[in-house]
Amino acid sequence: MSNSRVEDEAAIQAVLADSYKAWEAGDADGMVANYTADATAIMTGSLRDSRDVIRQNMALGFEGPLKGSSTYNKQLGIRFVGRDGAIVISESAILFAGETKVPDDLRKVNATWVFEKRDGQWLIAAYHNSPVQASEQ
Repeated sequence: MSNSRVEDEAAIQAVLADSYKAWEAGDADGMVANYTADATAIMTGSLRDSRDVIRQNMALGFEGPLKGSSTYNKQLGIRFVGRDGAIVISESAILFAGETKVPDDLRKVNATWVFEKRDGQWLIAAYHNSPVQASEQ
């Protein structure tokens, strides 16, 4: 991997780490700080079609069922698409308040993160997740 790609990968991992930390802090603004304005997030049963909508949904979640939660995240892969695009694949799960590990593998999801480099900064342009099937465990 070229030096610039090593730096790009580190920058992308820093964006993800910041997002995970913001989730743990219940900080919806911080969570979407590195999302593009036109970002999309698709999860089972929902399409959130802008950074503002994603932020609003996360703020409601942090006030309600996601209060005190954090996330489990394991990066499964990263690949670059052209000069200014990258796809990260991860396995993730929500840890609800008081949980230190995912109690049930059926709560895990496989996630796809699409990154775009805009004005020299890597930003999240799209996110999608899908439940991990029992046969994949």
